Amino acid sequence: MTSTTDSKRDFLSITDLTREELLDLLSLAQRMRRGQESGKPLAGKTLAMIFRKSSTRTRVSFEVGTFQLGGHALFLSDQSSQMGRGESVHDTAQVLSRMVDGIMIRTFAHREVEELARHSTVPVINGLTDLLHPCQLLADLQTIQAEFGDDFQRLSVAWVGDGNNMANSWLNAAATLGFELRLACPEGYDPDPAILEFARNATRVVLTRDPREAAEGAHVVTTDVFASMGQEEEAETRLRDFQGFCVDGALMDRADRASIFLHCLPAHRGEEVTAEVIDGPRSRVFDEAENRLHAQKALLAKLMGEGS
Repeated sequence: MTSTTDSKRDFLSITDLTREELLDLLSLAQRMRRGQESGKPLAGKTLAMIFRKSSTRTRVSFEVGTFQLGGHALFLSDQSSQMGRGESVHDTAQVLSRMVDGIMIRTFAHREVEELARHSTVPVINGLTDLLHPCQLLADLQTIQAEFGDDFQRLSVAWVGDGNNMANSWLNAAATLGFELRLACPEGYDPDPAILEFARNATRVVLTRDPREAAEGAHVVTTDVFASMGQEEEAETRLRDFQGFCVDGALMDRADRASIFLHCLPAHRGEEVTAEVIDGPRSRVFDEAENRLHAQKALLAKLMGEGS
């Protein structure tokens, strides 16, 4: 986790964790899911949640998770805070740091999260940016761990679709844990080139235009909507560009016999995935969605808990 002062750590990217720290956090999340952790490490503490993008899973997981750990979560939108009226990130960070014990932000520009962390004296968590979605990856990795165990290096993951913030985060996860990642993206929709190069220097990464090549023998097949939040005006163009990239039964049949399907949700059945797959026996999307709660609780306990 990024350390910007001697007294706090931030979570802006999966790469802020070492492999050992990531596996330790996932193990804590699994214990929390099984009800084996009953402490209240956030007793008397408050998490400020800044939402410049709307959310279901991010808001619920952090708000419920903070409550279950004994703390209080405070929801701040552009409509209910001065950030929406032009207050600087610097001033927001300074003010909130004097009143709360941690900040989670879900926004558009990644630089906004980095600036918030730079000027804050309490831990800052990246709830999502247009570049990265590391909190979702924690839940995805927890779901994979529950299915296949801790030996990530023997696994292969197929990403089918846009080279968006999820694809970038999968690259960071592959670099950290050492699994093989195959990305099938249409021409013009590749992941961030710097993140792609970073992962290629750390593990086995394939970028292809053929979803069948990516899915061949994969243990995990995963995707996301073709037009993410803020890209609604591009939806029709993207549907044309992503023809042939829908995860259907035939594509899943190319994967390993024990493979699972993941999707960060919300999903558009019939576009990036068929109902046959997302509602079928290989799908783990609702385990994955539930794991947002447990993974976020583990993260909060590590960053904001007693002795953190």
